[in-house]
Amino acid sequence: MLAFPYIGALVLAILIGMMIRTFWTPSEVWQTGIRFSAKQLLEVAVTLLGASISFATIAASGTPLIAAIVATVIVSLSFTYFLSRMFGLSKNLSILVACGNSICGNSAIATVAPVIKAAPEDVASSISFTAILGVLIVVGLPLLITAMNLSATQFGILAGLTVYAVPQVLATTIPAGLASVQIGTLVKLIRVLMLAPIVMTLSVISSDRSSTGEQRSGIRYFALVPWFIVGFLVLASIRSFGLFPEVVVTAFTKVAVFLTIISMAALGLGVDLRLLARVGGRVTAAVTLSLVLLVLMSLVTVQFFK
Repeated sequence: MLAFPYIGALVLAILIGMMIRTFWTPSEVWQTGIRFSAKQLLEVAVTLLGASISFATIAASGTPLIAAIVATVIVSLSFTYFLSRMFGLSKNLSILVACGNSICGNSAIATVAPVIKAAPEDVASSISFTAILGVLIVVGLPLLITAMNLSATQFGILAGLTVYAVPQVLATTIPAGLASVQIGTLVKLIRVLMLAPIVMTLSVISSDRSSTGEQRSGIRYFALVPWFIVGFLVLASIRSFGLFPEVVVTAFTKVAVFLTIISMAALGLGVDLRLLARVGGRVTAAVTLSLVLLVLMSLVTVQFFK
């Protein structure tokens, strides 16, 4: 159960931050540090996570599996976004919920947030409900091994397609054995890698919306790519060439997790819980229904792999 300390730290960090914010309004001196922790530290964490990705491993997994993962993410993103809009959520909150459910939970939400200029309450709201459901799916998904008569490979793919974070995938697939852990982690890493093109696309869309016609014609698209996504891809490329020893990868991952926890606490400190109460029910419904669809889609997908 390697994921539980990581899950607990993220969830506790943001919830404690939100609780403190309810009784204490930070002054501008504090706000400067809070904003830095919520944005810059998180961007460094995302960059460091690139060291855990190997393009060679992804290429060796086979075209059919990669195509299935990409299709699942795209359909899930689209469905969740439009479902969230039907529930009356704002565009930014709908994007955050869609990215969180479809890609990698808290990390995707926190990465996309600065690109679309999401409000702190939208970030914390989507992360809070995604985190809760993330814990529930880790506990409940292994029940499907017997109920659906899934092989180790099938369950690994199912976990990789539905569980939010890599550490959560490890915890979920352990009951099914080592083969399930390996394929589940691989599928999850491919999902995480899709965060880069999605963020790039959102960067272009956000810039186009905020630009006048004259300014839009002079857009330099390379400049729209966040530096931390470039850093993520650079570190992933270095890892793919085998230039990172495992001790470095382990160290980078630990630092990334630590920085993410600090960022979650900072996000919590920027949110007034009374604002969340007005959107809580709708966010919960949107996230829950989209997660149900994702699980059903993934159950259909795994039938093509034995």
